[in-house]
Amino acid sequence: MTRIAITGAAGRMGRVLIEAVRAAEGAELGAAVVLPADPMAGVDAGAIAGLGVVLNVPATTAIADVIDQFDVLIDFTAPAATMANIELCRQHGKQIVIGTTGLNDEQKAAMQVAAADMGIVFAPNYSVGVNLCLNLLRMAASVMGNDSDIEVVEMHHRHKVDAPSGTALRMGEVVAETLGWDLKEVAVYGREGYTGARPQKQIGFETIRGGDVVGDHTVMFATEGERVEITHKAQSRMTFAKGAVRAALWVNKQPAGLYDMQDVLGF
Repeated sequence: MTRIAITGAAGRMGRVLIEAVRAAEGAELGAAVVLPADPMAGVDAGAIAGLGVVLNVPATTAIADVIDQFDVLIDFTAPAATMANIELCRQHGKQIVIGTTGLNDEQKAAMQVAAADMGIVFAPNYSVGVNLCLNLLRMAASVMGNDSDIEVVEMHHRHKVDAPSGTALRMGEVVAETLGWDLKEVAVYGREGYTGARPQKQIGFETIRGGDVVGDHTVMFATEGERVEITHKAQSRMTFAKGAVRAALWVNKQPAGLYDMQDVLGF
């Protein structure tokens, strides 16, 4: 049985993760962690998630206090907190599944160093469907990419704090890698004013924020005469939560290393 801890347990994603852990075969909830000032501190995780059952896992405000109660930590929080949690897990021989977006290059490099001593799964999106789309994007880019105008359009709920989404950026990276391009050199984030004709070697990103949209992503390959669109629409956070729990169960059996959801799914 893999014991899983959830940090950010009182948040939108945290509550769904608690439910997903409870429903997963081979997993049990070892700990739930909330912010120090959160009114849910001390409340049973079952009540936090609205499950109507007692899980006998009271929410704590410090991962260090429950370090012996889990094998894998699932972290969908914020970059600074995630980096601190990686180091804590590294020191205590724990594995970690990271869904946090917005990490900078320096933080990603530090994660790579930590992965020499621990198992880390780091993915911008834990949906099985999104990861299938990444494979489809490789195929589309190899067939149409050099002859297409490529655009990535994403929409999320109004509370999302980073843009473009980590998933949108990963989609752009996959296309760029397939074509042998450097995304930093060819990416354009929004357009305004007199921009002139669109150059072909470019990947455009458009970000939309509003309402309660869980996550919509579309990558377009447009040529003169036809257009191919690869789209994924998430209707529930549970799809991400199930994937993250699947990753936690998987990484608990792996040697130290930095993995992504493509590894978990065997793509």
